Formats: sequence, C-alpha cells, structure tokens
Amino acid sequence: MAFSFFSFLTQELAMDLGTANTVIFQNDEIVLDEPSIVAIDNATGKLKALGQTAKLMNERTNPGIKTVRPLRDGVIADFNAAELMIRGFIKQVNNRRKTLFAPNLKLVVGIPSGSTEVEIRAVRDSAEHAGGRDVYLIFEPMAAALGIGLDVEAPKGNMVVDIGGGTTEIAVISLGGVVVQDSIRVAGDVFTSDIQNYLRQQHNIRVGETTAEKIKIAVGSVIPELEVEPEPFRAKGPNMMTAHPVEATITYPEIAHCLDKSIARIEAAILHVLEQTPPELYSDIVNNGIFLSGGGALLRGLDKRLSEKVNIPFHVSEDPLHAVARGTCLALKNTDNYSFLMR
Repeated sequence: MAFSFFSFLTQELAMDLGTANTVIFQNDEIVLDEPSIVAIDNATGKLKALGQTAKLMNERTNPGIKTVRPLRDGVIADFNAAELMIRGFIKQVNNRRKTLFAPNLKLVVGIPSGSTEVEIRAVRDSAEHAGGRDVYLIFEPMAAALGIGLDVEAPKGNMVVDIGGGTTEIAVISLGGVVVQDSIRVAGDVFTSDIQNYLRQQHNIRVGETTAEKIKIAVGSVIPELEVEPEPFRAKGPNMMTAHPVEATITYPEIAHCLDKSIARIEAAILHVLEQTPPELYSDIVNNGIFLSGGGALLRGLDKRLSEKVNIPFHVSEDPLHAVARGTCLALKNTDNYSFLMR
C-alpha cells in the first residue's frame, strides 16, 4: 500500500531534449512531441508560447516578441530559455494528470556524447530548476541503440549513427559502454542552412529556415537518382536583387548536390570511428551492419550512399525520429541496473 502511494507521488519522465524537437515518454507512450522553440516577451521576459505554437511565430515576430531555440548544436545555448521550455513542457504533461500534490519528478534526459562537463552541467541544472528531483543523463548514441532494440550489454560490437538537428553522433557500443565515439556538428540545422545558401546562389531567391526545412522534408535526398522520385517543390520568396516575388522549382537532384559536402563530412567521421574500432568489434559491425537513427536518417538514399562509401550495410531504424526518446524511456525503467547512466 505504501509502495503504491509513494509511486503515485513520483512522476517518471523520459526526455529527448533535441535541438529540433523535444519528445517526452511517460508510461511507455509519447505524451509530448513538440519543436524545441519558445516565444518570449521582450519586456517582461515571460514565456508567451512554446513548441508548435512558438514555431508558427518563428520569423514572423514583432519587436516585442522574440523566438528562441534554446539548444544549438545539440547543447544548451540559452540557459534561461531552456529552463522555461523544459518547465513549460513538463507543465503540459502534468495538465493531463490532476493531483493534489506536486509529484517528485524523476527524469532521464538524452545528451550528445561529445558534451563537455560545462554542457552536461547546464542540462542537469536546467532539468533540476524545472522541477527534477532525480535527474539521470544518458548519451544519445546509447539511448538510440536501446531504442533501436540492440542489446547494448552484450559482449559484441554495435555501431549507431544518430543524425539529429544539431549533431551527428557516431558510436561503437559493447558491454554497456561506448568504446569509440565521435560527435560532429553537422546535422539537420546545417542541411537547412545548405539549402538556404544554395537557393541564394543558384536561384537568386531568399527563403527562411521554415521554408528550407519544408524543402528538406519534401525533396531531401543525398543521391541524384532515386527509384521513387518525389514531386518537385515550388519555393516562393523575394528576388535577391530586385525584391520582386519569384518562384523556384526545386528538384531532389539539386538538394543531393547542395548537401553533398555536409554528407561527405559525416562519411569521413564514420570512417574515422571505424579506423579506431578494435578488430573483433569491427568484425561484429561488418556482420550486423550499422544502424541509422534521428531525423537525418529520413533523407532519401542516405543508407544506400553510406553503404557504397563504407562497404558495410546501413539500416534505417524503425521510426528513427523517436529512437533516442524510446531509449531514454527504456533507461528510465532500469536506472538501478544501467551503469552507463550519469547522475
């Protein structure tokens, strides 16, 4: 009876605090999946909106309101905005559950594997200030491996490439630990910026982040020939020279061309990690293949291009956008058993 009473007073949440999106799991189900962005009143510093509502305001605000993405390159860039965002998202989740008492909050949060001590402290402090009593941190490649369904504690090598919004995380995992890892700041945000620059240079048209993101989703590809070709995207914006409204038709081979250099940097990082991998683990990886997760894994033809470059099969995980969040959820159930969780 006492156990059930105290468990009622404890709220357990698994959070993938991503550069582009924040996902929260509770009781094995997604209770929140929102863009990682807040709108703040410039005069008072108070929160005006967050998540999808704030994203609709992005690049459309007046001088009295600013939109802020608290995370850049996978780490907290604006501590105050991050705290407001985490607190707001937790409040949204709590609105579904009416209780007389504020529950003790137990949190597991995913963080990039290349985070410095200062960056790790920033995430922990933000989570604690937002109400977290017990805060555990897990590196994103480990969480992604758990979410994909790999046995991370087995004595064999598994390799995961998680391409998120701010960072690409590459890790070889064995016996519940990361053996070799690399974290590079080439991911979804860089792809979006590449598309904006390409449209400026080749089509003489200026578009914002929101439109560039839509182009990436609609015709994003990393190879110039696909079996199933997506419909071209019509982008509208001001001409760079005259400011007259113009329209450009963007095809997937163009996006493959403009993303080429960024994808090449990811390929180089993967090869660098493989060079450092011990031979026995390397053999396991060749047999099992390399697993892709994160929003970047949805780019058309990515698994094919990487397989041809590295000569090892690449597998896109099921529902790659939520792999890290699912992994943090599994870690939340085993906080006493998993030695790789940080407190």
